[in-house]
Amino acid sequence: MERKTRQRAAIRAAFEAARRPLSPAEVLEIAQRDLDRLGIATVYRNLKAMVEDGSLAKVELPGEPDRYELAGLAHHHHFRCRSCERVFDVTGCVEGLRNLVPRRFRLEGHELTLVGQCGDCVRAA
Repeated sequence: MERKTRQRAAIRAAFEAARRPLSPAEVLEIAQRDLDRLGIATVYRNLKAMVEDGSLAKVELPGEPDRYELAGLAHHHHFRCRSCERVFDVTGCVEGLRNLVPRRFRLEGHELTLVGQCGDCVRAA
């Protein structure tokens, strides 16, 4: 059962406003706009609870700390900016992945992370 608290509402609003995967520090920064006394321990506690209740999903990127996004999104992939380290959702999927699977193997899923610079960082360079 999801607890309705001001902290949880501010955290959820952060994800809805950002519309991309967020690190705990990003959640804190955005959520503090609505709830200035919010602390990082409360963010971590709520992120864990929201993953457990199914309202958030973990975004695991190799060699990176976990990020989180709203659960229930359609199949998608991610883009990680090397400059600002933000992560963005990428819609669509690569065609022909099954052709890469060795014979007698069964493909059960995949994850794809694109890496480069986001539009903001390209403009700033």
